[in-house]
Amino acid sequence: MTGLKQVLRNKNYVRFFLATFASQMGGIIGVTAFMFYLLKRFTNQPYYATLAELMYSLPMLVVFLVVGVLADRMDRQKIAVNCDWISAFLSLCLLIFIWVDSIPLVFALLFIRSAASKFFFPAESAIIQGILSEDDYTIAAGLNQMMGSLFMLFGGTLGAVVYWHFGITGAILIDAISFIVSALLIRSCKIPKEVRLPNGAHQFKQLKFKLVMIDFKQGFLYILRNRLLLWLVSGFFMFGILNGGFSVLPMFILKYKLAPGNYEQYMVWTGIIFGAGVLLGTLIASLISAKLKLHQMIAAGVLVAGIGMCILGFVNHLYAFLIINFVIALILPFINIGIGGWFPRIVDPQMMGRVQGLINPLMMLSQSLTLGFIAVSFPSFISIEVLFLLVGVCTVIVGIYYTIVLPRYADYSTSSKTLQESL
Repeated sequence: MTGLKQVLRNKNYVRFFLATFASQMGGIIGVTAFMFYLLKRFTNQPYYATLAELMYSLPMLVVFLVVGVLADRMDRQKIAVNCDWISAFLSLCLLIFIWVDSIPLVFALLFIRSAASKFFFPAESAIIQGILSEDDYTIAAGLNQMMGSLFMLFGGTLGAVVYWHFGITGAILIDAISFIVSALLIRSCKIPKEVRLPNGAHQFKQLKFKLVMIDFKQGFLYILRNRLLLWLVSGFFMFGILNGGFSVLPMFILKYKLAPGNYEQYMVWTGIIFGAGVLLGTLIASLISAKLKLHQMIAAGVLVAGIGMCILGFVNHLYAFLIINFVIALILPFINIGIGGWFPRIVDPQMMGRVQGLINPLMMLSQSLTLGFIAVSFPSFISIEVLFLLVGVCTVIVGIYYTIVLPRYADYSTSSKTLQESL
């Protein structure tokens, strides 16, 4: 409790936390409403919903060379603020394209907006690392997970309610306003210069292709030389498969198998139950994180989630689906808090942007491949059961891998300096 009070006294962190809250709330409302809009308009063409999800992940593969470099070379606070301003403007443009009924332009704008948003997370992660002490990282990870679980609990319901009462127009307007609020909160933060510019001030004209490639190479070599970081990152490819599958498969199994007549209502209930599971799991994981080793939380969580996904596709009863969904949600915070508490301790603050700039495209690559595979194969060639099984098996493989490789680092000090010296 003392640690939590200390974190909440940090005004910069609280403002960043509230900014993340605002942008995520608007994002969830917008995404939920847009998915309902697509499924209602293109009932017999589920690949439109999959393509929409693909537009959120695919842009990282286009901008991955520069997102981390900018986060380490340019002003991190300005990057985060400008990402929010651009996202707000593009959300309003998206609304115009929906009004004129141009689906190709809608998808193109989703791609561009998602590309702009990819610059936010590396900058935000690096700032959070700089404004908190090492002892606060796990607490901050728990708070972020708690916020995420609340959105899972109420976000889908809120998005559905907004869509039902105000339509896609109201949902996207809320999305735009949330980015504006986030930008104003981040702009009001007073971040030390050494956190915003850990490698000194640079101009855009200095960021030539050669420098970008050198920085990208440095980030890649940094991961290769830090074995613990390498083991963690190498499993993230499979996490992208899990994220990609879980973003659309629950909706598809409800619409095309378990509750075709009223899948929208059950999607809301699925979101509430999933959010309740994550919220409860966050409380449990936060309470016992001091008693468990982080590698145990991560490996066990991944294994259980993978097994749950394998089972989920073969259930034939709605209530069984909801129960297993709750169990998966209950275990996910163990993974997120474990990684969130460990990761900032083993990455040099000067390299955080470039490391995140490599991790995110790795996950987005696998997520995009998964969504592309689902769009092409379902329902023409592969059943929903097989899709769940494929995603689940990939996740189980990562759980076994982490169970084998992570324990050897359990006794290492969690400072990046000690880890590097031990290699």
